[in-house]
Amino acid sequence: MSLLFAAANVLAVDVPKPEGKAPDALSTKVDTVLGLIAWAGTAAGVAGVLITGVMMAISVKRGESSEHMSRLGMVLGGCILVASAGPLVDFVFN
Repeated sequence: MSLLFAAANVLAVDVPKPEGKAPDALSTKVDTVLGLIAWAGTAAGVAGVLITGVMMAISVKRGESSEHMSRLGMVLGGCILVASAGPLVDFVFN
């Protein structure tokens, strides 16, 4: 039994302990990609609000009633999700 504990101690000593930080080159690339994704999400939210507004205006002009407010609510919910994703992850992991 003591031989087993001695072997476990030898194995535990040889286990490498990685650093808690990513390489700088990788961090820069990941930050660039995340910035582009955040920009694209913001642009999609603005486009969604504009398209919904145009569809509402066309429907009013034609005299049609449609459920644009639910569509606008979904677009605004997506905007809130995109806008709060970065600060939420930063709060949880830092």
